[in-house]
Amino acid sequence: MGERTSYEPGTFSWTDLGTTDADGAKAFYLPLFGWEAEDMPAGDGMTYTMLALGGKNVAALYQSDDVPHPAWLSYVTVEDADATAARAKELGANVFQEPIDVLTAGRMAVLQDPTGAAFGIWQARDSIGAQLVNDPGAMSLNVLSTTDADAARSFYADLFGWRLEKNPNVDQDFWGIYLGETLNGGVMPLPEQQAGAGVPSHWLVYFTTLDIDGSVAQIQELGGQIMLEPMTIESGRIAAASDPQGAAFALFEGEVDP
Repeated sequence: MGERTSYEPGTFSWTDLGTTDADGAKAFYLPLFGWEAEDMPAGDGMTYTMLALGGKNVAALYQSDDVPHPAWLSYVTVEDADATAARAKELGANVFQEPIDVLTAGRMAVLQDPTGAAFGIWQARDSIGAQLVNDPGAMSLNVLSTTDADAARSFYADLFGWRLEKNPNVDQDFWGIYLGETLNGGVMPLPEQQAGAGVPSHWLVYFTTLDIDGSVAQIQELGGQIMLEPMTIESGRIAAASDPQGAAFALFEGEVDP
């Protein structure tokens, strides 16, 4: 079981979905991943919906008119959100959301790296983030597709202390993100076809599945679209999709660390 009670700083620890249709998103994701939903008031008339598996929080979603395009946001645990945001600025990042307290749960900020990809940082207090990872229906990896891999690798290595190692066993350029000896995600150049179509640099969150072909079929039945058909990689199989509101996410079937 991939249960967690804490996260080392520099580790991906949470993901949430900003969407234009929370009810539509719940109708899609709950049957797809078997999630349980609990709506929680979030101030100013907003609702933050916690998503859980067996009572353990794995992700969340919320509806907002300020969301320019529905998207999942990946969060990295930090010791000090204010200091990390300040350092990110020094390294060339933009700050979309200055550090704020989320009640007593923690302190967060939303940043944009120098290549244009958005990500969040999380300073845990009462909430560590995801209480379950890697298991079916839970977050596994986060992968950055970027217009400037060299700049991205330099930025994140400096900000989070990540070690980025190029994988020699794959055809395309891919750098594994390591925190100590643990694989924490990946970085790859944005495919030329996407770059040519105006797709910006972005982080893509992966959720584990035991049956990727079955999940792909279910995504289509629920009104989602498949952007990348299941393909074999070194550690298993992956696919990419978008939900009915247009938010992109990915699936992973294979072996992951517990």
